Amino acid sequence: MSSSDPIAAQLLQRLREISHPFCVTEGGSHGPDHSERVLHTALAIGRRLQARLHILAPAALLHDIGRREESMSRGLICHAKRGAEIAAPLLRTLEYEPDDIEAICHCIRTHRFRDGMRPASLEAEILYDADKLDSIGAIGIGRAFLFAGQIGARLHNPELDPATTSSYSLEDTAYREFRVKMSRIRTQMLTPVGREMAEQRHAFMHTFFDQLTRETSGLVS
Repeated sequence: MSSSDPIAAQLLQRLREISHPFCVTEGGSHGPDHSERVLHTALAIGRRLQARLHILAPAALLHDIGRREESMSRGLICHAKRGAEIAAPLLRTLEYEPDDIEAICHCIRTHRFRDGMRPASLEAEILYDADKLDSIGAIGIGRAFLFAGQIGARLHNPELDPATTSSYSLEDTAYREFRVKMSRIRTQMLTPVGREMAEQRHAFMHTFFDQLTRETSGLVS
């Protein structure tokens, strides 16, 4: 795949087909639709920053292919590190050049920015931002309610201090997720475009949860 044809439709479809069986078992917030959204966001940022889209596109579609093994190991396996290990031979079968394989795998390996594995290329920073952005804004709210429904949490609990509640409980609501995690994302962006998008999505989340609190409190205006 040459950089003059960065996002060839046929190759993208092949990458989707490879990624799908790894991600579909995760379902919910981390199914194939998550990888597709990350792809769209990453490419939008990448075009504005003149990134290497032929590196960014496969990295986005394959970034979570190690998540199933992380889930099965109950977190003992890092899905980012394992995903890079799985991706390398898959990319070789698609005839990617060795330098491109390393660049793509670096993006996958560092997209969590954990254990000292910092994104060290523009494309890796963009993938990190795109993945984080999928957890905030309207999408993030939807994912938070989806997860809350899966674990049986109630709708809303603004009266409770998140520090007094627990994960995977009746009180692990979307609002708790907002207070504990989602509200912090805007400070973690690595690119200027990512920061701009995160600020917009952060403002929307505040508006949404303020309105939800008003409605659940019986306020009519």
